[in-house]
Amino acid sequence: MSVDDPDTQLIERVGQGEPAAMRLLVAAKLPRVLNLATRMLHDTMAAEDVAQDAFVRVWRNAGKWQPGRARFDTWLHTVVLNLCRDRLRRHREASGAAVPDHPDPAPDAEAQLIAAQRGRDVAAAIAALPARQREAILLVHYQDLSGVEAATALDISIEALESLLARGRRTLRGQLQSQKGDP
Repeated sequence: MSVDDPDTQLIERVGQGEPAAMRLLVAAKLPRVLNLATRMLHDTMAAEDVAQDAFVRVWRNAGKWQPGRARFDTWLHTVVLNLCRDRLRRHREASGAAVPDHPDPAPDAEAQLIAAQRGRDVAAAIAALPARQREAILLVHYQDLSGVEAATALDISIEALESLLARGRRTLRGQLQSQKGDP
């Protein structure tokens, strides 16, 4: 399977040890990496640590990158997911508690309060999903990965991804409707 990857030349330059190429890569990929890690961990500082670790891995492994197997973006998302999973696992083992939810403390109007509450409800509902369903939802709906890319990042088939997404959406819909008091 050959994959057309717009990042191939940049990764090759990073693999040759070119600092300017790494700066370009970080500038291009950091917002999405931070977004995914923050949604997974619910902690901005931890997400920044994960992003730093991910880019250190890119720097160390770019010379070994094999274009055509999968898109670089897919590989990077897989690395970020694995780092987040490891961090969540360590946190659970150390504390035995769930990752805390941090509400937005500064809404200033009723509409913003309602929107913020709805966002917290959705975030809490996503956080309550089983891990694989949560990861599938985040990759497809928040990271805008295609089905093929998300399935590759999760190391599952397209059919398994679609099943995870369907179950996750159904569970989210049920949780959000019960929060609103809808039948």
